[in-house]
Amino acid sequence: MLNQVVSSLGDLRGALVLDGTFGAGGYSRTFLRRGAHVIAIDRDPDAVMSAYTLLEKFQDRFQFIEIPFSRLDTVSSEKVDAVVLDVGVSSMQIGLARRGFSFIKDGPLDMRMSQKGLTAGDVVNCMKRNDLIRIFTLLGEERYAKPIAKMIEVRRRKKPFISTLDLAQSVEGLIQRTQGSIHPATRVFQALRIYVNDELGELIYALVAAEKILRPSGRLAVVTFHSLEDRIVKLFFSNRSGRISPSRYLPDIRTKASFIPLFQGVQMADREEILSNVRARSAKLRVGIRTEAPALERDLSLFRVLSFLPCKKGGRPIVSDH
Repeated sequence: MLNQVVSSLGDLRGALVLDGTFGAGGYSRTFLRRGAHVIAIDRDPDAVMSAYTLLEKFQDRFQFIEIPFSRLDTVSSEKVDAVVLDVGVSSMQIGLARRGFSFIKDGPLDMRMSQKGLTAGDVVNCMKRNDLIRIFTLLGEERYAKPIAKMIEVRRRKKPFISTLDLAQSVEGLIQRTQGSIHPATRVFQALRIYVNDELGELIYALVAAEKILRPSGRLAVVTFHSLEDRIVKLFFSNRSGRISPSRYLPDIRTKASFIPLFQGVQMADREEILSNVRARSAKLRVGIRTEAPALERDLSLFRVLSFLPCKKGGRPIVSDH
């Protein structure tokens, strides 16, 4: 949704823009061509290679920092005019079999954006059945979470899951695929990827960080690709609109709005973009304009309504507190 994002930011000449999800550099390149100064961040070491070209061409207006976007408020000593987040896995990551994000090509069960820490294989082969059920249910919205988790538990006793195709084919063998439906392993892979990278926790803290680093009249543009992400962004902007209602049974609490919406609801990709990039069909754009109100304190209680609670018995939290 590059065109919609750029249009939502207004005149970029001389503006300081923070590209929170650099990836292959498509957004940053466009911002630079329109006269902006860009600070780009990404936690994926592979993104550094894409940054070199821009560093050579726009060295006086471009900076790249390898850091997760939950910490984006630490990269600049001055306030910025715009923060852009294109959330989720990038096409660059999906396209590399060795990264293990997709079952289209066989690869290791990895899925780590930072290429550090817990892998998807670790989760599948070591996590207890009940925790797998919760991950597949909450993060993948998978209706067959219980039988899939049971199948994984039984199978891994004989032979651990090592490759993406192995896991995908095992799920497909359990869940019958109907004509025209998505692959049975799609939601399982989504859930594992989100869990391994703590994507929802990262998103929550990135939104809060953006609120701190944006100058008054600055804009926060967020592109999401599934309902869990969009729900968080919608909830954040609603909360920052000056109306806080922790429960429908309690009275509204009025505060000063730190964001006002640029437009109501969401913008979707147009037909032309969907034809050129099928992934864009699920993309949703929300944009908020920063006011002069002070940023609110970081507080996870707002997002408990989403039920992303820690795993039982001290397991890894689904939404972490950095």
